[in-house]
Amino acid sequence: MRELIEQAIFARKSAYAPYSGFYVGAALLCKDGTVFSGCNVENASYPAGNCAERTAIFKAVSEGYKEFAAIAIVGGKATEKETVSDYVTPCGICRQVMREFCNPESFQIIVAKSVEDYKSFSLNELLPESFGPEQLT
Repeated sequence: MRELIEQAIFARKSAYAPYSGFYVGAALLCKDGTVFSGCNVENASYPAGNCAERTAIFKAVSEGYKEFAAIAIVGGKATEKETVSDYVTPCGICRQVMREFCNPESFQIIVAKSVEDYKSFSLNELLPESFGPEQLT
């Protein structure tokens, strides 16, 4: 868990957040042990931006990975470097994207302030009674 959080902290350094000043990094653990990182990327046309979590997931999917075990997320103000003051949970859109690829019971979402200070949730805890691909079959 520590290593995944460290990778999220490192990914946060690449965030592009000139409008909000809120920098987020994510590290996505595939079931085979491969890790993909992501950061938030803002845009002057706000809806065109992308969250760190979705950046990591889309990178993984674009490389052929679709089975995920966990994601670590670290976010905070630009002035907060290695340790941030709050836990940052994924937005609703990110939760729904996770639901597309992840088992709601076993996929773990780790929100961290630092490598020592973190919480872990299942996707089901953060997105109960979710809508998924099986509803369309």
